[in-house]
Amino acid sequence: MNHIEITIATDNQDLQDIIIATLAEINYEGFEQNDNEVKAFIKENEFNETDLHQALEPYHLSFTKTVIAQQNWNALWESNFDPVMVDDFVSIRASFHQPITRTQYQIIITPKMSFGTGHHATTYSVMQLMRNIDFTNKTVFDFGSGTGILAILAEKLGAKNILAVDYDDWCIENSLENIEQNNCKEIIIEKADNANVGKAFDIVIANINKNIIQDNFDALHSCCKPATTILLSGLLIEDEADILQLAATKNWKHIKTLTKGAWIAMQFINN
Repeated sequence: MNHIEITIATDNQDLQDIIIATLAEINYEGFEQNDNEVKAFIKENEFNETDLHQALEPYHLSFTKTVIAQQNWNALWESNFDPVMVDDFVSIRASFHQPITRTQYQIIITPKMSFGTGHHATTYSVMQLMRNIDFTNKTVFDFGSGTGILAILAEKLGAKNILAVDYDDWCIENSLENIEQNNCKEIIIEKADNANVGKAFDIVIANINKNIIQDNFDALHSCCKPATTILLSGLLIEDEADILQLAATKNWKHIKTLTKGAWIAMQFINN
């Protein structure tokens, strides 16, 4: 399937983050940022130019459009994929990069359309939160798993019986490749567009966006045991108050919020 690449010129990093959050809500599923522009990607059959104009109109931004053929996607993504290091904790690289020995853990990600390579602030911050959580023999639910990167890290940290779900076929295919490449044995990948999985877990992770988290909040709560740890991200700084208010209705205790640029990752415990 072809994808559409949208390029939006702006050197305002906070505005880039807002654009990403806005476009993620209308089915854009891959993003690249640099100092002067942000690129967003969407399946060709889901692209709606009117919706895009409406999304960008409040910011007085224009865009250019390019069609990316499926067979060219890997070459495009690989050309822009650099290794990521989350402190000295975990590094994320592609198979064509040299091994990185300066971190405790290493994850190999095949660079495709799926969201989650560690480059984005939300994935980066969730991994920072995961560093200080005991995953040993814990069950984990990764809702909106993208590349599978967070599920893979959970297994490397000692988790057992990890369920990772996503609604996108490309993400499912890519995460299966990444799981195999990282020799993971504890992760089950399923296709789903909601968090109603009928199971409870020790740790719940949802790195998506505010609207999907809000729509699935009851279902996410039903996935929690007493004392389950919950990690929520894909959220902007201004989303924090709404998420805190929602969490209070379920008696979730707020542990901490990490901020990176305009983005946040939040940690809770189910009381």
